[in-house]
Amino acid sequence: MVEYSPSAAAPPETQVFHISPLIRLTLLLLYLALMGPLPFLAQATDAAVSPMVLAVGIGLGGLGIYGALGQQVEVDSNGIRVAYPVWIRWLFRGGWQLPWHEAQALKPRSTGQGGIVYYFVGADQQAYLLPMRVAGFARLLGLVETYTDLDTQDIKPLAQPWMYFILLGFTLLLLLVDGWTITTALQMG
Repeated sequence: MVEYSPSAAAPPETQVFHISPLIRLTLLLLYLALMGPLPFLAQATDAAVSPMVLAVGIGLGGLGIYGALGQQVEVDSNGIRVAYPVWIRWLFRGGWQLPWHEAQALKPRSTGQGGIVYYFVGADQQAYLLPMRVAGFARLLGLVETYTDLDTQDIKPLAQPWMYFILLGFTLLLLLVDGWTITTALQMG
């Protein structure tokens, strides 16, 4: 696997793809909805873990998730690169890059949840996960076909937007319940 080098100057024709804003918003709000009430509940129940320690841990976890969701895919005539923001790269190994001339195949793999993901197979037989949750996924596939002789006709996004809209709706409902839970916990404490 070739490590991504942030010092390499990107040609002007580089196109950058970020994780879909809908996915980012939904997952960040879900994290907040699941973790946000814990410090208040710890205070209300006199839990063995300090509410401050919980709040700091939850904040650090939130930064990690925010960093992971900051992943970006860079595509130019030389190849494809996946990189994380500089401040979090140390945690996520910095990403990867694959020159187009080394991309030999796109292989499907089943996920544990019944979906299908695709991996680029490089000349070294190393597998590189095709980022499937980026905004502009169809344009990304078009660039893959433009720069390689790989067929992407059968590749579909891993999750459809309507799935994230449903998850966002339930997350917003959970945030309402969280508001009630936090209010109740503050009244008890």
